[in-house]
Amino acid sequence: MQASENAVALISRILMCLLFVLGGWGKLTGAAATQAMFAKQGLPMVEAAWALAVCVELGGGLALLIGLFTRPIALILAVWCVITALIAHTNLADRGQEINFFKNMAMTGGLLYVVLFGARAWSVDAWRLGRRRMVAAE
Repeated sequence: MQASENAVALISRILMCLLFVLGGWGKLTGAAATQAMFAKQGLPMVEAAWALAVCVELGGGLALLIGLFTRPIALILAVWCVITALIAHTNLADRGQEINFFKNMAMTGGLLYVVLFGARAWSVDAWRLGRRRMVAAE
């Protein structure tokens, strides 16, 4: 049973990270368009907002994928989902924004599960913990 639980945890991390990695990559490669969108939404310091978005989404998504600092990264991404929903998806009369708002809330829920249960065995976190135990035993 433990192997199947670890497999499901890995598959879950892969599925959750896709949104962030693809979104972050799109922001990285389309900096001007992303900054223009941020300016249209009335965000201050669009260059800094762009850099933060790329770091959180691309960096956090990749860290989640490999299971590195999984619990704190999942918490950061959960907060990010709530913040971005409140900034960009509050017009719930628009069906597209409504869907994206509740997609963000669903992602927040999934990420909070990751905060609680971690990445499990198939992760860099588990490998690091195992190395620390081996070093402490020496």
